[in-house]
Amino acid sequence: MSIALVTGGNKGIGKATAARLIELGHTVYIGARDAERGEAAAKELGAQYLSLDVTDDSSAAAAAAELADREGHLDILVNNAGVTGAHVTLETLSAEHMRAAYEVNVFGIVRVTQAFLPLLRGSSAPVIVNVSSLLGSFGSITNPYGQQYAIFAPIYGSAKAAVNMLTVQYAKELPGMRVNSVEPGYTATDLTGGQGLQTPEEAGANVARWATIGPDGPTGIFAYKETIAPW
Repeated sequence: MSIALVTGGNKGIGKATAARLIELGHTVYIGARDAERGEAAAKELGAQYLSLDVTDDSSAAAAAAELADREGHLDILVNNAGVTGAHVTLETLSAEHMRAAYEVNVFGIVRVTQAFLPLLRGSSAPVIVNVSSLLGSFGSITNPYGQQYAIFAPIYGSAKAAVNMLTVQYAKELPGMRVNSVEPGYTATDLTGGQGLQTPEEAGANVARWATIGPDGPTGIFAYKETIAPW
C-alpha cells in the first residue's frame, strides 16, 4: 500500500490533494498542527491525522517517528503547508515580515523533508512534491505579458523562488527519488480570500498528478498542470 503525507492537509489545496490521492487508492496522512481541524478533515476524507507543525523541529521529528512506527515507510511527501505572508508595500516591507513567511514556506520544507528522508528511502518509488507558485518564477515575473508581472509580492514570491531552488538541489542529491515543484494554479481558498480561477479540487488534482508519477517520471522540474513552467 502506498503511503502519502500532505502537510497543511486540513484545508484548501492540501485537503483537496489528500482527497484526490485517497480516490487514487493511496493511504493518506494529513499533517496539521491544529489537532481539532486535522482530525476533522481526516475523518471527513477517510485519511489519517498526523500531528505536525512545520515550524518546529521537535514536532517534525516526532511526526516522522510516529509514521515510522505506524507504517515503516513513506512513498509520497507533499510539502503543501504555506502562508502568503504579510500584505506589504515597498515602504512597509521588513525582514520580520520575510522571516515569518520563510519559517513556514521555506524552512518548513527543509525541516519536514529532512525528518522524513529515512522513511522515503524505504520506498521503492519515492516522490516529493513541493507546492510552489509562478510568483516565484523569474521567467513569469519578468514577462511583461504575463499575469504575474504587475504583482508586487516580494515575500511570497521570493519564498517560492527559494522553494524552487530547494527542489533542484534535492533532486540532484536524491537521484533515486522524483522531486519536483508544482504550481497548482490560482485557486479560490482562504489564502486568496476566496478569489481564484479554479476550485481547490482542480488544484488538488494538479498536485496529485505529479505526486503519483512513476519512477521513470521527470525530476528536478517546475510543473504547471501537464506542462513545464519557466524557472
